[in-house]
Amino acid sequence: MNDSALILANLVRQWCDRDPDRDVLTFVAIGNNGEFLDQIRTYRQLWENGQKLAHWLQQQGMGKGDAFAIMMPNHPEFVELMVASSILGTVFVPIDPRTKGNKLQYMLDYAQCKGVFATDATLAEIAAVWPARSKTNGSAIQRWISPLSQKHPEANRPCVRQILSASVPSPNLDVQSTDPDAPMQMLYTSGTTGDPKAILSSHRRFGDVAQLGELLGLRDGDRPYTGLSLTHANAQLVTLGNTLGMGLRGVISRQFTKSRLWDITRYYGCTFFNLLGGMTTAIYAEPVKDNDGDNPVRCVLSAGMPAAIWDKFCKRFGVDVYEFYGAAEGGMTLHPPGEGPIGSCGKAIPSLQLQILDDNDQPCPAGEAGEICFRPANGSDPVVKYFNNPEASEKKTAGGWLRMGDIGHVDEDGWLFFHYRKGGGIRRNGDFINPAFVEKTLSEHPHIDDVFVYGVPAKNGAPGEKDVVAAIVPACPNSFDAKSVYSRCREELESNFVPSFLHLVEAIPKTASEKPQERFLLEAFEEGKDRILTATE
Repeated sequence: MNDSALILANLVRQWCDRDPDRDVLTFVAIGNNGEFLDQIRTYRQLWENGQKLAHWLQQQGMGKGDAFAIMMPNHPEFVELMVASSILGTVFVPIDPRTKGNKLQYMLDYAQCKGVFATDATLAEIAAVWPARSKTNGSAIQRWISPLSQKHPEANRPCVRQILSASVPSPNLDVQSTDPDAPMQMLYTSGTTGDPKAILSSHRRFGDVAQLGELLGLRDGDRPYTGLSLTHANAQLVTLGNTLGMGLRGVISRQFTKSRLWDITRYYGCTFFNLLGGMTTAIYAEPVKDNDGDNPVRCVLSAGMPAAIWDKFCKRFGVDVYEFYGAAEGGMTLHPPGEGPIGSCGKAIPSLQLQILDDNDQPCPAGEAGEICFRPANGSDPVVKYFNNPEASEKKTAGGWLRMGDIGHVDEDGWLFFHYRKGGGIRRNGDFINPAFVEKTLSEHPHIDDVFVYGVPAKNGAPGEKDVVAAIVPACPNSFDAKSVYSRCREELESNFVPSFLHLVEAIPKTASEKPQERFLLEAFEEGKDRILTATE
């Protein structure tokens, strides 16, 4: 693929020239009565709507390098705004629409956004922390805020769908993005240890991942599906990128739904979808149905399938698991079905070297845990750029290695095994607890709808030790039976793995990528906001 084809706008335009009316993307929402409500986009629509939005952005004074935010769930307009930004050479900033308060203000200001596209439901929150007109150091600042579908008192620009109702501008704007290494977007990190960092993710990064379809197990004729948010690199690069790159017909849910997942794949004939670790446990915890295996899905691309449920998941749903590991900043390992040991995240892709380093930056022998690191296969230094944060950029690639911040090991044959996030392991009575085993046991209990296991400082005060806490969403809160839960844990788990506490919550707080947000659970636990049970209750 030449460099120009790494640019999203060029990719869409090329497909538009070849197959303009192919229904490349189907966006699915669930109606009030459980019905599927879909919106379809062809290549022609993506290109023409991208042109309309790019023309409008240009009228707002937006040019190369200027940033704007996209704060909405998985609507077709999200992708069209990505195409528009690529045409104009601007930088888009995807923000989880659930973001609020100081964090939202920080993300919009830090990225130096000049405007924001948002769903109507989020406009009041945006206006509260980021008014369209304000003063900074005595200077007036004007920002534009555009809603998705209708006029709104908090917005000062036409809604996106009004912009799209206009005629296609003639002549079309030329694609202004010409440098594949220029920033395409700013992807915020999760910010688990402080303010989130903004990754300057290039056009090349998107284009390179969009070429990995066959390596990831996709085939011609596959119909990929995702319920992950387009504000996250997984859905955006892996699913959307490879759908466009291979000319497939992708399906994207408005949001992740574990209860209707298999119904969606049956209805739309989806053969391939991607999941993250916490989602697999939630899906597996759903009540067993007679038709679980009656679905068209051939393969599940998983990042974090717990070894404890791997085989059972495959047999129950009649699918293969293709495991992978990576991050928005880079690094990737692949574990194709039928190869390597269960529980492994795989081996590095051909363009990368994988190394496990100890605290002294020395390579760890097989079987010994250390930090998971990558660099280009040719030995050159990896490149990571955080916006306005050179210190963090240098730290991420210190010593010529991309440092993932995760602990793992490789076996004698070079297969990678993930252990835990650096600094986030659960150590109890000298043993490291594998949360996946605890989550599997709990997810199979009929009284439990969702579960996430985390650690809190041990009550015995032992340095570095933690007590095990299981955050549980009860299937029936009024009849939850803690004794039966503890009974099953004692029957199926080692004593150190049995939770010290059951933390009952209405819902487990999660990021846009369905990753449990442990810090909020820790805060609620420490403040006693929720119902906390022990084995004696």
